[in-house]
Amino acid sequence: MFAWPATKAFADAGRGTHRPVQHASWGGGLWCLGLILAAAVTALAIAAPGDAFAADKPSKPMPEATSEMIEQGQVIYFKRCSFCHGLLGDGNGPAADYMDPRPRDFTLGTFKFRTTQSGELPTDADLFRTVSRGLPGTGMQAFDGDLIKNGLSEDERWQVIAYIKTFAFEFEDPELDPVKTGKVVQLPASKVPFNADTIAKGKEVFERAKCWECHGKLGRGDGQKSFDRKDDWGFPIRIRNVTHPWKIKAGSEVEDIFMRFSTGISGTPMPTFVKALSEEERWYLANFIKSLQHDLTDHQVLKSLPVEGDVPDAPDDDRWATAEPMDVRLTGQVVAAPRWQNPSIELATIRAAHNDKEIAFRIEWDDPFKDVTHDEDQEFNSKDIRQVGAYNSYVAANDMVPRQLETFRDSIALQFPVKPPEGTTKPHFFRGTSSNPVHLLSWKADLDAGGGRSVEEANARGWRQAPKVQAEDQQQTTAKAMWEQGRWTMVLKRPLITNDKNDVQFVEGRFIPMAVNAWDGSNGEHALIMSLSTWYYVLLEAPVPITVYVFTILGVAITGGLCFWLMKWAERQREGEAGA
Repeated sequence: MFAWPATKAFADAGRGTHRPVQHASWGGGLWCLGLILAAAVTALAIAAPGDAFAADKPSKPMPEATSEMIEQGQVIYFKRCSFCHGLLGDGNGPAADYMDPRPRDFTLGTFKFRTTQSGELPTDADLFRTVSRGLPGTGMQAFDGDLIKNGLSEDERWQVIAYIKTFAFEFEDPELDPVKTGKVVQLPASKVPFNADTIAKGKEVFERAKCWECHGKLGRGDGQKSFDRKDDWGFPIRIRNVTHPWKIKAGSEVEDIFMRFSTGISGTPMPTFVKALSEEERWYLANFIKSLQHDLTDHQVLKSLPVEGDVPDAPDDDRWATAEPMDVRLTGQVVAAPRWQNPSIELATIRAAHNDKEIAFRIEWDDPFKDVTHDEDQEFNSKDIRQVGAYNSYVAANDMVPRQLETFRDSIALQFPVKPPEGTTKPHFFRGTSSNPVHLLSWKADLDAGGGRSVEEANARGWRQAPKVQAEDQQQTTAKAMWEQGRWTMVLKRPLITNDKNDVQFVEGRFIPMAVNAWDGSNGEHALIMSLSTWYYVLLEAPVPITVYVFTILGVAITGGLCFWLMKWAERQREGEAGA
């Protein structure tokens, strides 16, 4: 639980009112901002499809909201919620400017994720569900005490919900109560089966309803051609990539998706489809969206495919289908200033292939826009936020860096240790250290579009200094890339062994650490404002020596011969005993 002084001023703030009056400043609590943002990034990084949601169904209905219950909820709110949602519940806490999407403004009475008709208030159960399981893909963590160590009990969740409801006067109007007015959307008792036929019908609905105009033909969020969508609070919206289930905020199961189609998402351009689509069509559409979701691999060792002849160096080479993929999860770079917790690229899928001379890596990652220009004049100067004693070292979600088209390039880099690791010792995953440097293979979309060499090989000795680009005669990596329907596919190729001591050397039979850095230009990402991963591994499996087969055959032969001799010896012994 985040430390916050439970002063009398806080206890008295807004007691018995609908719009609590702020009697205290943030003061010394600002030091917690970094912890709040880091916790939010961690929540985004670890969220994954298949993760169990919190216990979001209460054991009993919400108790009557007495003044004592509201006061108890107020204390919890100040300690656990106000850093993001603000002391006044207006979504303007000290961490709010650094989050995308921004924390909810409770005072407006507009809630996105409900089981009520479009534009209606949520039920108590809806609020309990959100507080309990959080919202994947956002800074809103789960607060179920059975799910996280410092969570809230069921009673505490009801208490904080009772207090949150005091921010919006609409909750006190019985004519606006969705339960009393019959505005609750019930999940049907039965649903259509999840199979190829219903998925195909869902695809037809997807196309007919023009869902692709926002979400793209393949659901990758690339339907939007410019940043012209905003929510009701005036903040820009990045269209959701529905193939990434950990980014679907209110749940990625078919039932969750069906409910969103039935209720809409208040405050956003996402409408309800109750009148446009029948119940059956909404089930079909939910099944189709579910079918688009990516199933993550669960291993951390990339096995390179040995090939005869040339290694595949084109992104669409058919041979890549036989190489085993490995998913690499990325998160915002929050290790050092400028810290960034609103990354666009959270997944890269990598394959590798090699022959006796070269190795190639095929990397896929989703990006809704093809960004092939780079304006150095608009790069962010992090000097001020790096100063000792500065307010904080995070980059705000809006206005601090230009998150727009035709400003910064798309880019991705593979990172390897220069020195072969000894035991479990590896360089720091964030650009290594002065004594343990890393080798970076960085592909840049603007260079690729220019028709020249699109990969820069460089060495980094920590994040405090820019990577040092290697000499021209040491640039031995080539690349081919293509962008199509919201996805980059790029192949890097280089020799297994080089004569440069600052290069990684790919030796068969060795587990070689590998990490990924990525930049989405239209998301404002450049330099250290980026996504990054921790260490994974790449393995070039060594061919089995012929001696292994020879010794195996000899072993079998010797063992068989010994068994045969023992059998004959046993027979002679029995014959001798019978003759005696």
